[in-house]
Amino acid sequence: MTNSKMNPKVDEFLSKAKKWQEEYSALRNIVLDCELTEEFKWMHPCYTLEKKNIVLIHGFKDYCALLFHKGALLKDAHGILIQQTENVQAARQIRFTSVQEIVGMETIIKEYIREAIEVEKAGLEVPMKEHKEYIIPEELHNKFDEMPTLKTAFEELTPGRQRAYILHFSQPKQSKTRVSRIEKYTQQILDGKGLND
Repeated sequence: MTNSKMNPKVDEFLSKAKKWQEEYSALRNIVLDCELTEEFKWMHPCYTLEKKNIVLIHGFKDYCALLFHKGALLKDAHGILIQQTENVQAARQIRFTSVQEIVGMETIIKEYIREAIEVEKAGLEVPMKEHKEYIIPEELHNKFDEMPTLKTAFEELTPGRQRAYILHFSQPKQSKTRVSRIEKYTQQILDGKGLND
């Protein structure tokens, strides 16, 4: 592995990591062995092939993970890929809780990365659910009728941002909770921002 392939922003990310630092470094070394370009996107180390995202390293409270951007297309011969939530369509994770686990799985991890590279080279795409398939809750329709500017602002959001709001607003079982969620995010939508912006 040559240092020229290492991105200084990733060095900085690793030096500041309060958790999973050793695990991140181990994953980084494995991924860099697979001839990908190291970039820093979405505040995380991201590895690309000809500007296309292949895999991302990220961490959570209970685990760190290697996120395959088109993981849904991988064969998953070892049954280790995890769909983070039911709404995630393309990406899949391999989760880790220790350096030993990562080191022990190095061969398998590289196998999955190589397969992800082949998927990208073949130009395969994950068939996405059409945005129209997501049902806008009645409470949001009512708010749109009451505030046409909100409907306009909502329709100007990217499909992904619209979907995130629809899913967030639809989750509660009680109508009053749905209404309060919509109220809470009305200004954010008017400002052209996504749920997590």
